[in-house]
Amino acid sequence: MIKKSFQPAVWLLSLLFLLLTFNSCNKTEPPAEEDTFTQYGTPFAGIPANEDIVMYEVNLRAFSPGGDLQGVIDGLDHIRSLGVNVVWLMPIHPIGEINSVNSPYSVKDYMAVSPEYGTLDDLRRLTDAAHARDMAVIMDWVANHTSWDHEWISNPGWYTTDNNGNIVHPPGTNWLDVADLNFSSFPMRKAMIDAMTYWVLEANVDGFRCDYADGVPFDFWRVAIETLRDIPEREIIMLAEGSRDNHLSAGFDLIYAWDFYYRTKDVYGGQSANILYNTHVAEYNGVPAGKHRLRYTTNHDESAWEATPMVFFNGQQGALAASVAAIFMGGAPLFYTGQEVGQQNNVPFFSNAPINWTQNPAMLQAYQNMMEVYTQSDAARKGAITNYSTTNVVAFKKTYSSQEMLVLINIRNNTQNFSVPAELQQTNWQNTLSDSQVSLGTSVTLNNYEYLILRN
Repeated sequence: MIKKSFQPAVWLLSLLFLLLTFNSCNKTEPPAEEDTFTQYGTPFAGIPANEDIVMYEVNLRAFSPGGDLQGVIDGLDHIRSLGVNVVWLMPIHPIGEINSVNSPYSVKDYMAVSPEYGTLDDLRRLTDAAHARDMAVIMDWVANHTSWDHEWISNPGWYTTDNNGNIVHPPGTNWLDVADLNFSSFPMRKAMIDAMTYWVLEANVDGFRCDYADGVPFDFWRVAIETLRDIPEREIIMLAEGSRDNHLSAGFDLIYAWDFYYRTKDVYGGQSANILYNTHVAEYNGVPAGKHRLRYTTNHDESAWEATPMVFFNGQQGALAASVAAIFMGGAPLFYTGQEVGQQNNVPFFSNAPINWTQNPAMLQAYQNMMEVYTQSDAARKGAITNYSTTNVVAFKKTYSSQEMLVLINIRNNTQNFSVPAELQQTNWQNTLSDSQVSLGTSVTLNNYEYLILRN
């Protein structure tokens, strides 16, 4: 037993060792393997400002009959038609075979493309094609865990273990197909950052959507993001699937707006429409300037395990109205595979279920029209908001410089009469979706799930 008087010295030596190890992962000392990576192509110069991001999440297994990267390449013009400037690819790595449920979030090799989806050359062609259309490409990154047959599994200390030394799945989850990584291991951290760097250089990708970011320590994200941003002539987009306040200070550009999504469902369930504005304000409380929340009416988890917007929001018109609230109130809009054509059934990602892109063409056109207005209006994307919402109508004005936009959304499946606030009475507007002129009196009648997007 060490005498008590010696314990501080031992503690200091241990701390010194950890600090020295940590420095090997710090941004001032890039990973040794980095020099072996080759810069493919030219770094994309068109990375959008955070306030201008419009993102599209691609479920490869649903996006095309082939369920591969070529299918995404073939569909890039469709994605671009929605005003999208950032394409998010769900994981494209080989999937583990031990305890497998065929989830792409069970990664067997961080530095490979699964043959199911194609090859590294296919990914390169995708980034080239997206960049040519002024769209960035980000990859889904699963940092919290790997498959049970990942090659790292043989490295002692790289995974979390129980009291008997057995590797465990992520605590507090039922994800039995994956093994929990141990972020007390700095060699593992360094290998992880190497792998992220590999894709930025070798495939010319533009950043990462980081899965279950709350399950990974702040200091890892800080060092990883600083390392990626230090790659020469690069701008990197980083999205955290998480709710921790410190993700943005770690360097992430965007975090999820879970509360806004849940409150949208509450509103459609009968709660006051005004809670959306209150939620918007609460979600942006403390968010640094230039950082944003990701706003959506569905994503891969919701459409796979719960229901699609067509179900949650009561059909095409209800789903469109919900999207107007999510897109125009503030934040970075997200589209998910199939949402734009009114996919009714759930969209799995553990198996292939190609979307029928010919369904509901009028809904697709409505989304395209909506997004043309959004992307061409500074007021829509970055205007200051004034709230006029009532119990049954979401209503707000966005102001940017001399531009004004007024948005009225009936979120009920019956006709609503909106009492126009005194300051807006006798004002003249243009309906952006019909080019007709609108003069506001004392009230506006809105049909079931009808929305108006007006500009001065």
